[in-house]
Amino acid sequence: MDRTDCNILAELQQDGRVSLTDLAERVGISLSSCQRRVRSLEEDGVISGYRAHLEPAKLGLNFSAIVFVTLREGDRQAVSAFEAAVKEIPQIIQAQRLFGDPDYLLNVITRDLQAFQALYDEKLSGLSGVQRLTSTLVMKTVVKHRALPF
Repeated sequence: MDRTDCNILAELQQDGRVSLTDLAERVGISLSSCQRRVRSLEEDGVISGYRAHLEPAKLGLNFSAIVFVTLREGDRQAVSAFEAAVKEIPQIIQAQRLFGDPDYLLNVITRDLQAFQALYDEKLSGLSGVQRLTSTLVMKTVVKHRALPF
């Protein structure tokens, strides 16, 4: 990956809907070269997709929490079962496995506190292998949708 590829990626992170013609112009290369490079970045998995960034509050999703999860067991089967279960809960918008304690960080979004409580009581507390859940409420998002530094 050279500087031109990095420039293409930087432009696409800022505007994923930019036309290839405009993208080529912005990075100073020909349209055919731009098409080739973008296709190559997609095929190599550097670009994994394109999507719209949505505003949760505009969709009635006004409540955000971070839930830390500690599992009872850390064996492969317990981890796989927990991760499979987490993938089935759409209110979990990000899940990360951590080193140390706790084992996971879950980013959860719901319409309000009551919806979060129901999710917590009915689904999160019943997840496979969970020993302990600790949650904290998000007061304000300071940084979101930041482009990757490279």
